[in-house]
Amino acid sequence: MSQVSENTLRKPEILAPVGDSQCFLAALAAGADALYLGLKNFSARMEAENFGLTELSGLCDLAHDEGARVYITMNTLIKQEECHQCFRLIKRLEDQVHCDGLIIQDPAVLTIAKAAGFSGGLFLSTLANVTHPETLRLLPALGVSRVILPRELSLDEVRLMAERCPDNLDLELFVHGALCFCVSGRCYWSSYLGGKSGLRGRCVQPCRRAYQIGQSSHPKRISKKGKASQFFSCQDLSLACISKTLLSIPHLASWKIEGRKKGPHYVYHCVAAYKLLRDHAVDPAAQKEAQELLTMALGRPGTQARFLPKRQRIPTNPGGYTGSGLLLGKIQRSGEKLLLRPATDLKAKDFLRIGSEDQRWHETLRLPRNGAADAVTILPFRGKKLPPEGTPVYLIDRREPRLVQALARYEEKRRNYPGRKTSPCDLRLELPAPQKSRRRPDMHVLATIPRGKDNRAGSRNMLALWLTPKTAEISRTVARRVFWWLPPVVWPDESAKLGRIIQHLWRDGSRHFVANAPWQRAFFPEILPAGADLVAGPFCNIANVFTLQFLARMGFKAAFISPELGKKDLLALPRLSPLPLGLVLEGFWPVGISRFGLLGLKQNVPFSSPKGEMFWARNYGQNTWIYPAWPLNLKEKESELLSAGYSFFATLSENDPPIEGAAARPGLFNWEQPLL
Repeated sequence: MSQVSENTLRKPEILAPVGDSQCFLAALAAGADALYLGLKNFSARMEAENFGLTELSGLCDLAHDEGARVYITMNTLIKQEECHQCFRLIKRLEDQVHCDGLIIQDPAVLTIAKAAGFSGGLFLSTLANVTHPETLRLLPALGVSRVILPRELSLDEVRLMAERCPDNLDLELFVHGALCFCVSGRCYWSSYLGGKSGLRGRCVQPCRRAYQIGQSSHPKRISKKGKASQFFSCQDLSLACISKTLLSIPHLASWKIEGRKKGPHYVYHCVAAYKLLRDHAVDPAAQKEAQELLTMALGRPGTQARFLPKRQRIPTNPGGYTGSGLLLGKIQRSGEKLLLRPATDLKAKDFLRIGSEDQRWHETLRLPRNGAADAVTILPFRGKKLPPEGTPVYLIDRREPRLVQALARYEEKRRNYPGRKTSPCDLRLELPAPQKSRRRPDMHVLATIPRGKDNRAGSRNMLALWLTPKTAEISRTVARRVFWWLPPVVWPDESAKLGRIIQHLWRDGSRHFVANAPWQRAFFPEILPAGADLVAGPFCNIANVFTLQFLARMGFKAAFISPELGKKDLLALPRLSPLPLGLVLEGFWPVGISRFGLLGLKQNVPFSSPKGEMFWARNYGQNTWIYPAWPLNLKEKESELLSAGYSFFATLSENDPPIEGAAARPGLFNWEQPLL
C-alpha cells in the first residue's frame, strides 16, 4: 500500500438509511454519524415514505445538534422537463433545510446544484457507475467530493480504488443490506417491462420473481420444462466479518447501510452493530454482540458476495429463500383458523408476514398479544383467501423495549425542533438557447455487431465494434475506420488493460470511440485533437440538456440519448442540444448487466417470467448480459426522429438463440408511454 496521510486514513462514519421519521430517530438513537434519505421527488427509493421539507428542516436541526450529518438522495435520472423543479428543490434545501450533501446519479445535478448555490458535498451514487480507478482523478475538478463504490467489488479492488484516490475525494462503501443482481445504473428490466424505471426509483423488482427454464404454455401456469426458481434474487450483503480489514483502507470515509424501505428496528440494530464493529474492532465480546444485533435486524440471509477475493460467491440461492425476516414456522390449518407454533417467543405488536415478499398474495399482520415459543398461536388473518397449509411465516418487525424507549426519548427531543415552513420559490433555471442543426451526416448509422460475426452493414453504415482484446487485433487500416464501443462497465481489475488497448489503438490512428459512461473520458488524452470523435454512448443514460452540456465541456463531440425515454422526451432534446444526437434504433438492448454470474441457469437457454415473458442470458467477459426475447425496434420511428433533429442511429446486433413460440411483442421500449 502506498503511504497515506492521517487525513486519508480516518475512522469512517456509520451512514444510516432513513425512510421515515421513526427511522430517522432510530438512527440517531443508535448513534449514527450520518443519515441519508429521500424526498418526495428525485429519490431512487420512491416507494419509501420519504420527507417533506418542513418536517425535514426540523429533523436536520435535531441531527446537527446530535452531531450527525444529513445527506439527501437526488439520485435519479433527470428528464428535461424536471430541470426547473430540480433547481428549485436544491435551492430550498440550501436555504431551508441546511443538509450536508446530495447523493446524485445524473451529471446534470452537478451543474444545477452549482447554479442553486448549494454549499454541501456532492456524492456520486452507485447509479452513476464509477467503477474503475482511472475515473477518480477527474472528479474533484467536476465538483464531486465523494464516490459511492459499486457493491460488486472485491476487497482488493476496493483497496486499488482507494490507493488511486486523490486527497480531495472521499469514498463510501455499502457494508450491509440488500443487493441488486444487476449493476447499479445498468438495469433496465423494470423499465423495459412497463416503464417503471429503476434509474428513477420506481423499480418493481422483476429480479425477485420466480422464473422457470424453458417456456410456459400459459403465463400463469408452470410448465413441465423447468421448476420456477428465484435465479436473480440476491441475499443481503453483510461485511461484518471483514469490518476490521476495512478500517485500514485510505479515503474510505463512510460505511453505508442499505435499507431506506426498512423499519426502525432494522435501522437501529444495524447502526448499533456496525458502530460496535468500528469502535471495538479487536474486542471479541463486541464482535459477538454485533452479530446478535444484526440477527435482530431481521434482514435476509447474509453474504459477502465478491468481497473476499479467494472466496467469491454468487449471492443468489435459486432453490432457497432470499426474503427478509426471521422464519418462525409454517402455517397449520384448523378449518378457517390459521395456527402457528413459533420457533421463538412472540411479543404483542410483532409484525409478521405470511408468505414470501416476492409472492403477490403475501399478507402482513400485527399480533395483538404475546405468544410462547412452540405454543399454538392463532393468527389474526384478514386476507381474502386463506394461505395453504405449510406456508412459511416470518417475523419482520419487532419493537424491543430498548428501541421503544429510545424512540420515545427522541420523540421528546424532536418537539423542540418544529422546522421551518416552506416559502414560495418561483426561480427558474436558465435553459440554453435552442441550437441550430447539429447533424452529423457522416454518422448516419452506426452498426454494432456481435463478436466473431462478419459485418453485413450497408454502404451508409459505419462499422462499429465492442472494444475487447480480441476485436482490437484487427488490422491498423481497418481499426482507423471503426467506431470502438467501450463496455458499459469497466471493473478495476480490467481497467489498466483496457487503457493500454485504447492507447495502442490511439497511437495507430484510431480516433472514433463511444464511451458508455461519462467517466470513461479518463482513458483518453486530456486535450483531444480536432479529428477525434469521442461519443457519449447510450449507457450514459442521457436525458436532459444539462447533461449534454456537461459532456460537451468534457470534450465529447456527440451523444446517444437514453433509449429508455418516452416519445415526448426523445423528440424534445435535439433542438436544445449543444451536441449532435443519436439513438439506439433497433437490436437486442439488455434488460440488465450483472457481474454476479448465474446459478441454475445456462447461457443462451431461454427462461420465462410468471407472465410468460421470455429472456435469455449470455456472458461477455466478467459480465452476464440478460436480454428479452423481443428486441428493441424503433425502425418505423426513424423519419420522425430525423425530423426532430437526430442525425445518427445504432443497431445492436446479437446472435440470439432460437426460442420456439416466443410471443411477438413490439420493441418500442417506452416510446408509447412516459418514463415514470
